[in-house]
Amino acid sequence: MITVIGAGLAGSEAAWQAAQMGVPVTLVEMRPIRSTPAHQTAYFAELVCSNSLGGNHLSSPAGALKEEMRRLGSLTLAVADNVSIPAGGALAVDRDAFSAEITRRIEAHPLITIKREEADRIPVGICVVATGPLTSDALAKEIQALTGAHDLYFYDAAAPVITLESVDAAKAFWAGRWGKGGADYLNCPLDKEEYLAFHAAISTAQKHEGHIDEPLQFFAGCMPVEEIAARGVDTLRFGPMRPVGLIDPRTQRRPYAVVQLRRENAAGSLLNMVGFQTRMTWPEQRRVFRMIPGLAQAEFVRYGVMHRNTFLNSPRILRPTYQWRGRDELFFAGQMVGVEGYMESACSGIMAGRNAARLARGLALETAPPDTMIGALTHYITSADPENFQPMNANYGLLPPYPGIKGRAERKQAVAQRALASLEMWLAETDN
Repeated sequence: MITVIGAGLAGSEAAWQAAQMGVPVTLVEMRPIRSTPAHQTAYFAELVCSNSLGGNHLSSPAGALKEEMRRLGSLTLAVADNVSIPAGGALAVDRDAFSAEITRRIEAHPLITIKREEADRIPVGICVVATGPLTSDALAKEIQALTGAHDLYFYDAAAPVITLESVDAAKAFWAGRWGKGGADYLNCPLDKEEYLAFHAAISTAQKHEGHIDEPLQFFAGCMPVEEIAARGVDTLRFGPMRPVGLIDPRTQRRPYAVVQLRRENAAGSLLNMVGFQTRMTWPEQRRVFRMIPGLAQAEFVRYGVMHRNTFLNSPRILRPTYQWRGRDELFFAGQMVGVEGYMESACSGIMAGRNAARLARGLALETAPPDTMIGALTHYITSADPENFQPMNANYGLLPPYPGIKGRAERKQAVAQRALASLEMWLAETDN
């Protein structure tokens, strides 16, 4: 029997993988008994930020990671592929359909028992802790006391979601960058005067501080838009508002800046403001974001929010098998181990769940090859400098170089193909 604490992406994958390997699992989830500042439902694997799971092509590190996960029997991707919605080269999903289907499949699994209760301590026996960056205070104290790890932290922010019908279609246009993936994004173009006024408004907007009494450390991949704006007048134009690859059909010219809106659900009735994570107060979000052409009457169904994310000093306390160095039966997975991103969290759950099941079955534990994206991420979080450890996304910089190929695109493709070949060879050699 294995206990998995937390039914987010990592916990759901860990429970699924172990059960698929024939090991009974008890999955403990505190929602809806107790919720968090970021969650809104009782579904497993709820997506609390964007509904995009990142790039879906092998030319991107996110796409390479997804393909590796598919070959490991990922529940996350089996469901995501079935409930995907148009998003250019990315894999985006209908948020509620995605989480509801994962919940349904886990609840229907004959080897998974679900307990809806808050875990305030780590049980004896084989256990995977995957409670995520919003771990409850009681369990966080238990983990800290057990591991002796210093508290590491950063702040994560989510983007607002608005209704499609509230957008002035006469001031926006549907298109994808360089025409890729079809017209999957609704683009709100700004001229120079509009952009400068918008930048000034963001720069002076009131921010929600909450009960923050410590230095703010933001993860670079989810930087609040006002923090980006504070770094210079043109930083937004080279960041989330970059107009490169887009032509306004009304002017036949590239806009000075642009705000992109991505479908949030299958019906396309909800739109996510891409890259506009924020900690502005809600009244300020209404004031500032309605300055964007086409959004003067924007109806917000979810405002941008910021929450505190905690994570372990994994290089100091974890083995490459996702085991705590001080106890063979205790595994950790998800964002709390220092991987950043939906898929990265899910893949750590896959590996922790597989190894927990292998331990229960008396098999040797496994680590993916270092030239695979899964193996490279594992290597990073367990071998990085513990004095300067920060969360990491999947990226090709983690993988060994591929000499002899000059073209950047060709080199990325070759690295991805090498990773998949290495994964297949490893799986063929691994006892299941």
